[in-house]
Amino acid sequence: MTIEEKIKASETRIFKAVFPNTTNHYDTLFGGTAMHMMDEVAFITATRFSRQIMVTVSSDRIDFKQPIPAGTIVELIGVVSHIGNTSLKVKVDIYVEQMYSEQREKAVTGEFSFVAIDENKKPVSIIK
Repeated sequence: MTIEEKIKASETRIFKAVFPNTTNHYDTLFGGTAMHMMDEVAFITATRFSRQIMVTVSSDRIDFKQPIPAGTIVELIGVVSHIGNTSLKVKVDIYVEQMYSEQREKAVTGEFSFVAIDENKKPVSIIK
């Protein structure tokens, strides 16, 4: 499989409903909850790409462009955006959808860095 095919095959999409227990006093999704969901999607994407043990080493810039209200649906999309020798980056976008209309817009975008490690927690090559 080519690198491009592996990137496409590892793209990860997860949908979630935004319930009141995940929102703040403004009735919008907590930023920390959004970041938690993004890191999870990024981890799944990185693991699906490499099929190795991956650990998060950083979140590189996360931009909150729109609030995400309670009572909406979010789609998180993770895509490998950069590949190094032992590390890779995953871009994650969150789109917010209204439940009862077709309105949809990008609300959050961010990038996460991961390193492949062996059983001794030492970095290993991603490309075999």
